[in-house]
Amino acid sequence: MDHTALAGILVTPIILFMIFVAPFWVIMHYRSKRQISQGLTDEEREQLQQLVAKAEKMRERIQTLEHILDDEAPQWRNR
Repeated sequence: MDHTALAGILVTPIILFMIFVAPFWVIMHYRSKRQISQGLTDEEREQLQQLVAKAEKMRERIQTLEHILDDEAPQWRNR
């Protein structure tokens, strides 16, 4: 058997693997890693709850300030 024929027999599957299988493999690997790490820890869940509560308080305060400004300076939004 000729060396070039042997090289062709070895190189062709490697090239096909690198073109078709390897990219799919890498994509699926990192997709599964991302899905595993998507879950929140208890500490992160608690922090998220605190942030939600703070955001709700801030929203209420902003609404209160807007009502006060509407009463005292009705044209404030047009400035």
